Amino acid sequence: MIVSSPEWSTRTFGNEDRLPRVPVPTLPDSGRRFLEWCAPLLTPEELAETEAAVAEFLAPGSPAHELQAALVEYDGSPGVHSWLDTFWPYRYLGRRDRIALNANFFFLFQDSPLGQVERAAELAAAAVDYKLRVDDELLPPVLVRGAPQSMVQHKFLFSATRIPGAVLDTVRTPYREGWAGPSHERHIVVFHRNTPFRLDVLAEDGRPYSPEQIADGLRAIVKGDHATDVAAGHFTTKARAEWAASRAALIEAGNGEALETIETALFCLCLDEFTPSTALEACDRLLHGDSGNRWFDKAVSLVVFEDGTAGINVEHCELDGTTILGFTDALLSGAREPREAADGVPGFEPIEFTLTDALREDARAAAEAFKAYADATATEAVSFDFGANRAKELGMSPDAFAQMSYQLAHRRAKGLTGATYESIATRQFQHGRTEAMRVVTPEVVRFADVLTDENASTDEKRKALRAAAAKHVARAKECQAGDAPEQHLWELQLIAQRRGDTETPALYTSPGWLKMRADYLSTSSAPSVNIQYFGFGSTSPQCIGVAYVLLPDRWNIYLSTPKHVSAEMYRFADELARAVRELQELLATE
Repeated sequence: MIVSSPEWSTRTFGNEDRLPRVPVPTLPDSGRRFLEWCAPLLTPEELAETEAAVAEFLAPGSPAHELQAALVEYDGSPGVHSWLDTFWPYRYLGRRDRIALNANFFFLFQDSPLGQVERAAELAAAAVDYKLRVDDELLPPVLVRGAPQSMVQHKFLFSATRIPGAVLDTVRTPYREGWAGPSHERHIVVFHRNTPFRLDVLAEDGRPYSPEQIADGLRAIVKGDHATDVAAGHFTTKARAEWAASRAALIEAGNGEALETIETALFCLCLDEFTPSTALEACDRLLHGDSGNRWFDKAVSLVVFEDGTAGINVEHCELDGTTILGFTDALLSGAREPREAADGVPGFEPIEFTLTDALREDARAAAEAFKAYADATATEAVSFDFGANRAKELGMSPDAFAQMSYQLAHRRAKGLTGATYESIATRQFQHGRTEAMRVVTPEVVRFADVLTDENASTDEKRKALRAAAAKHVARAKECQAGDAPEQHLWELQLIAQRRGDTETPALYTSPGWLKMRADYLSTSSAPSVNIQYFGFGSTSPQCIGVAYVLLPDRWNIYLSTPKHVSAEMYRFADELARAVRELQELLATE
């Protein structure tokens, strides 16, 4: 019997209700997988303690069964697309530290011959074109191996802003109750010399302004005689509860309209009076930049430096890297829908904040604190003349090669194998986002042991590498299928907290739970020929952030860690170069 493949819709959101749902893991499966995932990181004593905690968690009469039943009931409730629908807002909006540098991520675009204003205008016009295509559902759904991916995140690219809260943040976006359908706003916010400007990019009749028209508006802004001595953008670098208090004070001081203009804007366009001397300097500026010339709560901020170097800073709560990669690829492709341009020159005006003495001091203190925080972060850019094509020639998954290189380099740099996180996309599911993959397996530990053993033979090393890589690929496939324990167990913990349970199951204080989630390496990949580097900050003294762009013929990596432990990061970078050479030689001589 021949089964014909389904005819998928070509409308942007046309397949959302037909996508499979994220499967709800069972308690036994998650318990088994959790033990398998954490075991390589534990001593025999720690493993025994963790096994006992898992057995208690799974035992008849354990509260875990009630929590699981509540999760299954929630998953089947009307309007719920995934059992993770509540998890994701808490995962991102619940964090209480600053999101600038800690949570937002960036891409550094490929170079362009255009100057600052021209490139900014091209990017802005391309972004508006993308928005109009999404609004009209003319953007084809992404297909991976013939299967459509969830496009729902595209609803939160434009006019989306994170709003600080005292206990939990919220996010202001279109396509929500009270704001049906796409945003009808016509303006963006342009930052220049710490001053925000409202700039129209769509005329009242909905026609977009051309790049040349937008460039005229930007030139007028750049040439204007303006400067802001204390910038409101600094507030967005604060820890979330503190920023919520400052925002309330801003509104009380009569700044509601200014906030409204920024929060409803389609996106931000930041024109920096700065020219980076290196790719690393550009990356650092994209990550934390001039905080007076940013609004870190905005979903999308395009940043263009004086020489035309450009990139994007992204607020993470509704957007993942794969969605931004598609957006970036479209921006830099040069292709736009043929549309009739608006008439005249786009209107613009400064967005004025009225700051009391207390608010001015608050903003200055925020700026100083963030600068100190950024200065206390060490970063490094590493690039190899090696890419996905070469990895495939050597008979290995490119990502597996990358991850094994990280593991070998880390073992040599720090003398241990530590918990490693890798983000795995799951957009083939309804409202799918990512799954948390833990890279360290028994095969990875053996690989690191053998590769650092002076007495091991070349054949032993090669076999250990192949075995570890094969296990990595198998686990990644499990995670892509939703067969992973961490987010499931974490959501059960959150359900217990939300309903006020006072006792914490031993599983959540076990060595396995604590060690598996205490990252030594936090890794994520962004493969696109349109970007040079991708990056994010590190929030733990033991952790090195590893953001990598694995291109067909190039491999670019941005590393970050707290400065007081930067020697270990630089040692890791040196060992990584050695590991890449060594693993290539090992496979090439097979």
